[in-house]
Amino acid sequence: MRELRVIGLDVDGKHIICEGRDPSDKFTLQVDDRLRAAVRGDRSLGQTLRDKEVKGVLRPRDIQARIRAGASVEQVAASSGMDISKVERFAHPVLLERQRAAELASAAHPILADGPAVMTLLETITTALVARGLDPEATAWDAWRTEDGRWTVQMAWQAGLSDNVAHFRFSPGAHGGTVSAIDDAASELIDPKFERPLRPVARVAQLEFEEQPAPQPAPGEEKPVPAPAPAPRAKRAKAKPAVPGWEDVLLGVRSSGER
Repeated sequence: MRELRVIGLDVDGKHIICEGRDPSDKFTLQVDDRLRAAVRGDRSLGQTLRDKEVKGVLRPRDIQARIRAGASVEQVAASSGMDISKVERFAHPVLLERQRAAELASAAHPILADGPAVMTLLETITTALVARGLDPEATAWDAWRTEDGRWTVQMAWQAGLSDNVAHFRFSPGAHGGTVSAIDDAASELIDPKFERPLRPVARVAQLEFEEQPAPQPAPGEEKPVPAPAPAPRAKRAKAKPAVPGWEDVLLGVRSSGER
């Protein structure tokens, strides 16, 4: 080990300046609880602080703050290295709080262009999903607080093989409060025009096929009488020049009947 010598206190009052055998080698040492404990000979305090840093243990309020902001128990446990059972113990009351906020938001009234709707958010979404042939019971609700302290509510549902989510801003208040759409999916769900699909499908291009000329009869056979063309095609077919038969071309007869 290299031996250091204390030569003074830094101007910020939070670091001790040390130097090695060579006066040009300068070092700073932060003055914290572990250093003070070491100076006092209190080994237990220094050991306890070091164990907390190594294990990355979160305080209960830190766990709850992360859960309240939308993190799951598994995410908090994985990021902190804590046992999942310890995280669950402190996360449980906050998860109940999030569930309650989602329930209250479903009973709030969506904000439309002309003001709050008469129906609740749950009634509006149920009507929208049923109108589109989807099961309104196959939905999942969640809520969390953003940095500004307001509630964001998420409603998830499945359409075919695609998983979909819509987000709303919940504002508690009189008569259940109000909710406003955050994204396009939420706007479509509370749109009064329920006949419009949630995910519009591009229209299939209509291809126009040219009419093929009727097959010509072999020599000695009578020409088949063509079926009358449909009304939309009549004008277009009339504008086409007549196609002479092979015998007319051979005998030099024009399409008008003249030689």
